[in-house]
Amino acid sequence: MAKWSMGPTPEEPPRRGGDGSDAGRRGETATQTRRRVARPPRFKVVLFNDDYTPMEFVVGVLERIFNKGPAEATQIMLHVHKNGTGIAGVYVLEVAETKVAAVHRLAEERGYPLRSGVEPE
Repeated sequence: MAKWSMGPTPEEPPRRGGDGSDAGRRGETATQTRRRVARPPRFKVVLFNDDYTPMEFVVGVLERIFNKGPAEATQIMLHVHKNGTGIAGVYVLEVAETKVAAVHRLAEERGYPLRSGVEPE
């Protein structure tokens, strides 16, 4: 016949910390170690100036795709117009690439040469 174990002996019952760990046994302090999770790298979505895309269209793209308010979208558009490039937003790589593809799709549907790209932050 098999002998069954009934757990710890009554002389030394297990004590567990508040988090379910074995901390707190024999006078130990219950501490929980947190692991630091590395943040994923972030990327800038850059808009490039051209001589053919209307400013109003660029403002609309910034409002729709990048969720910018009218004032902020106008400021970014003017920065792109004056400096040649401007940052539309900063995202993780997959989101940045999706937004670039959306910009290109919208511009091509309207027949504009607006270009955007992804750069590391």
